[in-house]
Amino acid sequence: MTRFQRLAAATVVTTFLLVTVGVIVRATNSGVACPTWPGCFPGQFLPGLGADYHVWLEWIHRTIAALIGFLVIGMAILAVVDHRDRGSILWPSLLAVVLVGYQAYLGRETVRLGNSGASVTAHLAAAMALAGVLVYLLVRAGYPARASGRGGSQRFTLLAAFAAAATYVLLLFGSNVTARNAGLVFTDWPLMSGGIYPFDPATPNDVAVLYTAQALHRYVAGVVFFILLAVVLAARRRQPFRPRLAGLATWIFALYLVQVVIGGLQVLTRLSGWTQTLHVAIGALIWGGAVALAVAAYYEARSEAAPRAADANAGPGGSRGGPGRGDQVGETPATAADAPSTTGASIRAYIALTKPRIIELLLVTTVPAMVLATRDVPGIQPLDWLRLTFWTMVCGTLAAGAANAINQYLDRDIDERMARTRRRPLPAQDISPERAMLFGIALAAISVSLMAFFVNLLAAFLTLLAIAFYVVVYTMMLKRSTPQNIVIGGAAGALPPVIGWAAVTGSVGLPAIMLFLLVFYWTPPHFWALALRIRGDYAAAGVPMLPVVHGVAETSRQIVLYTILLVAISLVFAVVAQMGIVYLGAAVILGTMFLWRAFVLWRQGSAPEASTAQAIRLYRFSISYLALLFAAVAIDALVALPIG
Repeated sequence: MTRFQRLAAATVVTTFLLVTVGVIVRATNSGVACPTWPGCFPGQFLPGLGADYHVWLEWIHRTIAALIGFLVIGMAILAVVDHRDRGSILWPSLLAVVLVGYQAYLGRETVRLGNSGASVTAHLAAAMALAGVLVYLLVRAGYPARASGRGGSQRFTLLAAFAAAATYVLLLFGSNVTARNAGLVFTDWPLMSGGIYPFDPATPNDVAVLYTAQALHRYVAGVVFFILLAVVLAARRRQPFRPRLAGLATWIFALYLVQVVIGGLQVLTRLSGWTQTLHVAIGALIWGGAVALAVAAYYEARSEAAPRAADANAGPGGSRGGPGRGDQVGETPATAADAPSTTGASIRAYIALTKPRIIELLLVTTVPAMVLATRDVPGIQPLDWLRLTFWTMVCGTLAAGAANAINQYLDRDIDERMARTRRRPLPAQDISPERAMLFGIALAAISVSLMAFFVNLLAAFLTLLAIAFYVVVYTMMLKRSTPQNIVIGGAAGALPPVIGWAAVTGSVGLPAIMLFLLVFYWTPPHFWALALRIRGDYAAAGVPMLPVVHGVAETSRQIVLYTILLVAISLVFAVVAQMGIVYLGAAVILGTMFLWRAFVLWRQGSAPEASTAQAIRLYRFSISYLALLFAAVAIDALVALPIG
């Protein structure tokens, strides 16, 4: 073990000790025992021998924090001295110094604001971010500067990265519960007031805020449970190749089960100090383990031999649809993508990875949902609404770009075989696969972080869920295995209006769910119309899209059926959301036109050339339909003309 590794290990251990002591300080309400910062009392470093134990707890907390500051600075110095040629160690070490400084600032603000809710959540968020960077450095330092192999699949790395991000967001939800003193709003764990959905329209707003904080924490915890379970199953399936990763994933999941029990004991013991301390300490360990798993998975894959040609398209269980040709990093010059010749070409290639045209369509559904949601928040100020809209649009753009970039990384083998996609950056070798994947992960991390900081935690978690669903569920699990891929996978593209609603209200109302269903049922007829046009491409790539598997006639019939459901939901939405005449008129007119075009396509299903031409018209109209219908939602919410 090198001296950098030894120092990194000591810093990681001390950081998790600091988190544990910080929880004890919070549980005993010792955070305000010292009125000044960084010392406890003016002109006095050590508390007096007769000082209350609250003072000593806070002093110990601050002393450990100062020690970590020196340790992190020492790591940065060693990184410059020993690893200045390794950017993957040097720059994160310098970032850790910045995070320590920011954490010290937040500590001062927490004291100044009297341990207010927002400052406590920000303090924990920064602490966990620092812990994540330090764990990354510890794990990264254990691998060679250059990979010895040609690189294996990074599919498990993506899953582990999403699990780590979900764990981090869950920690913030838990901190939000503590900050709002909402830990005991439900005393019948695991239920909430006798059920799983505790909300009542008659609940006073101040009580509803507490209900929402606690309920969201439990809902998100349930989602994270299934994410970590998926990680364990995926890791154990690869156990013969990566036994250390399988063991670490199992250890993380076991800790999470303990964490669930401790969470219940928090309620049953009415927030006793030991349960609070264990809950956050174990949560921090799970977060650190998840980061270590993602980093180790990445570097383990880089050290593997490249996939054999015979296995290039073998996915999980040996089925077609795996990583595909070129699913490796560190390729030889004969196969590796060279960087574009100019900075402008490089920028254009990275922009192309995000699929800007698809992003525009997703954002069309976000803003109208935010306009409609303002009716549930009558006191919202125009400047606040504009600020929320701006950051939601920025973060939504980054999130969609992240999902699209990772999608292109995973699908580069089939993109190479399709005429429509072979000019994309990866098949054209404008960007290396490894850089494309890291670019996508970086965009995802930035989008979720900004959403949590500038909007709210619920919108951030839904953003992460949308990215993960599109990448993991649709691209990795469904796209190459079932003709129903776009039906289920369409849930990812249906989440933007829900995210928009959550950004304004901090919750998910029934109108938001109806907007989700509207986009969900719009997706199959929209996408299948495109698939009819390029079914030859999908057949050549071996992707089981509906027109390839069941033919033109059946696809046309399914388009009609889903269009009927779509129009029906658009009309039900008018009742559920209490829309006015503007929306209802648009829904009827646009829905009639959509149905007519779908029926024309169905009648021409036996004539391939005619059906292809009609499919192109339907595809183009479906884009206009969605944009105009959501525009009607926004206009109707603004003008508020009642029906009748």
